[in-house]
Amino acid sequence: MDKNTKEQMNEEMADVQLIIGKILRLGVMISATVMLVGLILLIVKGNGGYPNNAFPTDFTDIWAGIATLKPYAIMMLGIFLLILTPVLRVVVSIYSFYREGDNLYVVITTIVLVILAISFIFGILR
Repeated sequence: MDKNTKEQMNEEMADVQLIIGKILRLGVMISATVMLVGLILLIVKGNGGYPNNAFPTDFTDIWAGIATLKPYAIMMLGIFLLILTPVLRVVVSIYSFYREGDNLYVVITTIVLVILAISFIFGILR
């Protein structure tokens, strides 16, 4: 590998690291904003939109609650977005390791992504 190719790879990896940082910041800001909207609605409405202070626990209830502006459903969406933020970081890391040619880390990070997906699926089936 010549010097120019190495420098180009280093610049590309620095760009990928900047993108990862932006993804994490943006994900946290978006989820915090959604949760803040839910909190404001909770304060304005005086209740969470569900009887006995229950809250939605599956996607169909959350989406139905969002459609009717139920505060707890909107806050659950914010939590879901916060959980997805590091998952997206794992996906971008797989790409980054692939571009670097670091196959060991591609495999390890892919295993982490599969474990996250399996835990997510088992959480839904629960």
